[in-house]
Amino acid sequence: MNIPLLFLASVVSDIDLLIPGLRHRGPTHSLIIILLLFLPAFLLCGKRATPYFAAMAQHSIVGDYLTSEGVQLLWPIAVDWYGVGFAMTSLTNILIEWILFLTSLTIMLKAKDAWKLFQRHPSNLLLSIPVFTVLIPTLLSFPMYVPLELIIPHLIYLAVFTLSILVDLISNLRMTKKSLFK
Repeated sequence: MNIPLLFLASVVSDIDLLIPGLRHRGPTHSLIIILLLFLPAFLLCGKRATPYFAAMAQHSIVGDYLTSEGVQLLWPIAVDWYGVGFAMTSLTNILIEWILFLTSLTIMLKAKDAWKLFQRHPSNLLLSIPVFTVLIPTLLSFPMYVPLELIIPHLIYLAVFTLSILVDLISNLRMTKKSLFK
């Protein structure tokens, strides 16, 4: 399993923030669209595509269904917006976020996937996108405000992603330096 690709899949639905005229949490968050996008991956890779599909789907179901004004989960079949609507600053949301953060950290440590992030691998650079999805809201409160109680998980993810990228960049620089001075 490619951990950087997994993290990328978990945030790629937010591409709608960069597309003018497309409402956030609309079609790019639809489980139907996500499934259609993953059909080729399921046909080519079988069940190995499941973790990436789950990462992308959980963004819509857990991340946005629970903590937003809604998400178009069934677009284009239904244009309705679904959501529980816990406010980002609510105690319920903060507890859910902490539970999910601690669970993901525990799973990564138990499966020894966390250590893979600190080894050289070309896909580490994919973490640049999740870095910005953590960095921008945490520092600029855009596209959402991050409650003070959630800054620690954001900073931990930011540190892990940044270190992973640096491991790869430093390794690439060393290799380039060696080849230039041979």
